[in-house]
Formats: sequence, C-alpha cells, structure tokens
Amino acid sequence: MRLLLVEDDNHVAAALSAVLKRHGFDVTHARSGEEALQALVPEGPGFGVVLLDLGLPDQDGYEVCGKIRKRTATPVIMVTARSDVRSRIHGLNLGADDYVVKPYDTGELLARIHAVSRRTAPEDPAEAGEDQLRLGPVHIELPTRRVTVDGSVIQLTRKEFDLLALLAQRPGVVFRREQIISEVWRTSWEGTGRTLEVHVASLRAKLRMPALIETVRGVGYRLVAPAA
Repeated sequence: MRLLLVEDDNHVAAALSAVLKRHGFDVTHARSGEEALQALVPEGPGFGVVLLDLGLPDQDGYEVCGKIRKRTATPVIMVTARSDVRSRIHGLNLGADDYVVKPYDTGELLARIHAVSRRTAPEDPAEAGEDQLRLGPVHIELPTRRVTVDGSVIQLTRKEFDLLALLAQRPGVVFRREQIISEVWRTSWEGTGRTLEVHVASLRAKLRMPALIETVRGVGYRLVAPAA
C-alpha cells in the first residue's frame, strides 16, 4: 500500500517510515501541508492512506485535512498530541477517517491503517457478488461459510474459515502477519501471532493440502492456488 506521511519532524518521520516500510508500506514523506497537497494531485501516484500530523509549519493541520477531503477520498488518519474530545470531533467533522493521539502504540497505528483502508477500499469481487471461490479442488462458499475439497465438506472453525477466505480472495498475494491478525482477529496484540500459526497448521491438516498456504519467512502467508 502506498502511504503519504505528513510530518514536519524529520527524526519522527524517519523512525515511523522505517517501521511502516518493514510492514510492507511504500511511504512518501511530505514535510508541510503544501507538500502533502502537491503529492495528492490527480495525476499523482495515488495513496491508500494519509497519516496527517496536525502540527505543520505552514498550515494548520485541520485546514490541510479539509483541503485534502475536497480533492480526494483517500482516507486520512490524524496524528496529534491533542487528546481533548473537542479536537477529535473537529477533525472527524472535517473529514478525517480516524484520529490517533501521541504517544501511540505502533501496533495500534498499523491496525487503524488497515481498518480505514478496509472501510474505504473498492469492493472486491467476493463482496460485489462473486460469492464463491474456486481454487483447484477447493470450493469456498462465502455466504454459507461452507468449504469443500473434491466435493467433501470440511468442518472449519469460524476463525479458520475467516483466515482461509481472506487468503483465497487474493491467491498469490502475501498477507503480512499483522494484517491477518488485524482483519481476522480484529486486534493488534502481538500475542495473537502464535494463535495464527496454530490456525494455519490446522487449515493445512484439515484441507489435506500442506502446500496450499505458504509461509513467507519474516513477513506472513500467501495462498498458492492448486492446479484444477
């Protein structure tokens, strides 16, 4: 995902950019409101999320948020030390999609980024009417949450099905561990990582297809579509 980081403090921006890049984000850094608005021109690269600090040197962050919302529907997460309710309400009324108060937990920030991108992303085929997924002998019925392999029904737990459906909607795409935990377990708690490994192992065993879900060391998992 391409991400626009609007932050005037170079040290803060460098540290946060390093974290975001480790989690698979393509980060563009804007040091002022004007730089941010220039990056968001229609012919620009396009971003999945804008992380907008409110303490900018040239313009008030709230003003920048209003200008961003007039020219693009890109989700905006305000990042600020202002924790009072009135400031948060003002930001949300200007069109911000979320509001994170400094100091924040990095895991929570990542979860919020994934959350707003899910809410604003275009519908994928499965959500837009393609309610069945076929991957070789594996058949996934999304509305009924039914999975069969070569016609035989496979009994999955709720989280096992959610995990399989997430990976199966984009075969070959690597899903980061943090992204899977955020979308399936709705949490950023790092302790869920072991639970994810257990669910992947269970899916491989139940589907009798160990190679279906590939581990991408240090990153996450991807589904390898089997031959028909």
